[in-house]
Amino acid sequence: MHINLPEKRYYTIGEVAKAFDVNTSLIRFWEKEFDVLKPKKNAKGNRKFTPEDIKNLQFIYHLVKERGFTLEGAKTHLKEEKKKSLSNFEIISKLESIKSQLIKIKEQL
Repeated sequence: MHINLPEKRYYTIGEVAKAFDVNTSLIRFWEKEFDVLKPKKNAKGNRKFTPEDIKNLQFIYHLVKERGFTLEGAKTHLKEEKKKSLSNFEIISKLESIKSQLIKIKEQL
């Protein structure tokens, strides 16, 4: 899944939820369930996600929504095989972005 977010240091939970096309409650739930998600919170309690958090969210989204893992399965997969599966995920995401760019070029011709 290719998400479109502008280059920023911090993203609000609304921006993140809109980019992934999910509810903000799901993002908050995943924050509680997965230890790798650590958004910064200000004094009011608003969550600010870093680009590293976005990468982790994208990987969790891939495991749970696209590959059909349960939450427990995704947690164990993240702990045990993170480096191997993360490199495969990065390759897939790069190929998808290249594909989308090629489709845009094709449409312009």
